[in-house]
Amino acid sequence: MTVRLLFRYGIVGLLGTALHFAALFVLVEAAKLHPVPASALGFVLVLLVSYALNRRWTFQASASGWKTLAKYTVVSVTGLLLNTGLMYLAVDRLHWHYAVGQCLVVVAVPLSNFLFNYYWTFREKRSGE
Repeated sequence: MTVRLLFRYGIVGLLGTALHFAALFVLVEAAKLHPVPASALGFVLVLLVSYALNRRWTFQASASGWKTLAKYTVVSVTGLLLNTGLMYLAVDRLHWHYAVGQCLVVVAVPLSNFLFNYYWTFREKRSGE
């Protein structure tokens, strides 16, 4: 694992965040969709784009296809659940300000997603395995 890999993963994450906000804005303001389904559609768009970028650019993995995409989706949804769980714990149980909870999320979720993607989603078989 290298700093370069973490840097690239972070760039893809920032791009994904920007794309999600842009898609949400366009779908709500221009297409007049309700924000909840608009956000869900944005999530799916970002999932596909970030999968492609992480597979090709970040991890430079040769593995592709539905199995790898399914693993990436599991990791992404797990990150979404972790996000929700941490915010619930911080805000509703610990009564912290939501911004503190979000800071916890910003550290924990990308790190856990990176580790799962590195060691599971895009893991290349090494000789002798």
